[in-house]
Amino acid sequence: MNSIKQAAAIGFIGTGVMGKSMVKNLIKAGYKLHVYSRTKSKADELLEIGAVWHDTPAELAREVDAVITMVGYPSDVEEIYLGEKGIVRNAKPQTFLIDMTTSSPSLAKKIEQKAKLYQCCTLDAPVSGGDVGAREARLSIMVGGEQDVFDAFKSVFEALGRNIVYQGQAGAGQHTKMCNQIAIASNMMGVCEALIYAKKAGLDQSVVLKSIESGAAGSWSLSNLAPRIINGDFEPGFFIKHFIKDMGIAIQAADEMGIETHGLKLAKSLYDQLQEAGYGNKGTQALYHIYK
Repeated sequence: MNSIKQAAAIGFIGTGVMGKSMVKNLIKAGYKLHVYSRTKSKADELLEIGAVWHDTPAELAREVDAVITMVGYPSDVEEIYLGEKGIVRNAKPQTFLIDMTTSSPSLAKKIEQKAKLYQCCTLDAPVSGGDVGAREARLSIMVGGEQDVFDAFKSVFEALGRNIVYQGQAGAGQHTKMCNQIAIASNMMGVCEALIYAKKAGLDQSVVLKSIESGAAGSWSLSNLAPRIINGDFEPGFFIKHFIKDMGIAIQAADEMGIETHGLKLAKSLYDQLQEAGYGNKGTQALYHIYK
């Protein structure tokens, strides 16, 4: 399979917190970007720097060599790929179809099977790293699909991230992302509990952070989200509503495999409370409000 060329036309569907920065990095890398988002105003900044707008995913798919999606929910992914006016039915043969949404492993397999009927190739490639990782092109990218498709598309991933790992066949990228979200779920509880403990003990939270973030307690969440909590910044690098969706997928998959996930289920119950209280559009660090 031929590798995608640097000057290729890439379609990008979903220009939110993560997607917007990813499009910018692809433009910087020399690709010609075509974009679609349900809310066109979210793409205005990208159109100003050369991206081409399309009114529908189908229209976009007919004009590009690859389509990357970064949307909200598995239902969105299924509609965009497999609907009557979806990208699978409208893409040219040999088009790369790359879903970077955190979605269902079983849906990734379903999309691959359907795309093969239309002579297109797919990868499921969810990411970790939040808004900062997207902005600085240092996302961790977890990839499932055929090895030769991954090899052909890897140069595009290199414009978006630094830790790019092929995990196996279709669905493997999504399963790996579930491992990531399971680890984060309990970790975020620990980060919030540690900070509230420090506060109640009369300590300076920022000074405590200096001592613990480089030791055995260290984590990405502690180093990147604890400072936001301390500064009262609960704006989203990653939405609570999307994290709840991810945890739901992970719980369902774990249940199907007969795995008990105590920490994951507790974390989801706390985030569910936050969403019910109106915090769904805040960042995951807003879990601190439960303890506060």
